Amino acid sequence: MASQRIKGQEVELQLVIDGTVQDTVTAFSSFEISAELEKLEESYLGEKTPRFDEIFNGISGSLDFHSENKSVFNIMQSIIDRAKRRTPGTQINLKATLNYPNGDRPRVLLQDVYFGAIPLNFGSRSDYGSVSLDFSCSDIKVL
Repeated sequence: MASQRIKGQEVELQLVIDGTVQDTVTAFSSFEISAELEKLEESYLGEKTPRFDEIFNGISGSLDFHSENKSVFNIMQSIIDRAKRRTPGTQINLKATLNYPNGDRPRVLLQDVYFGAIPLNFGSRSDYGSVSLDFSCSDIKVL
């Protein structure tokens, strides 16, 4: 029996601010996470090949979605308030649930996420309003 691979239609994203789900993003067009690793190489006298090691530099990612309601502005305000130190204890998490065809449902948790610029774009009269989030965090948990 052939196994089925996961597609984007089986991914659900939630933005969680201070433990409360702020938005379940359903109209997203792309979601990417990347483990940032730095490869080290050192050559020593008397050895025929170099030695390798790596350093883990956290997680980075991006998310593009269409704005369906005003929650995007609430999320934006929470990020801005934290950046301005108005609410310094704010923690923003991203949770992705991956619904595999075989029934597996791992949840990927990105804790204490920090963001870059937050553009809200209306490309033309017929284009949907889209939001792009560029983010980084220290670690990833798979539950």
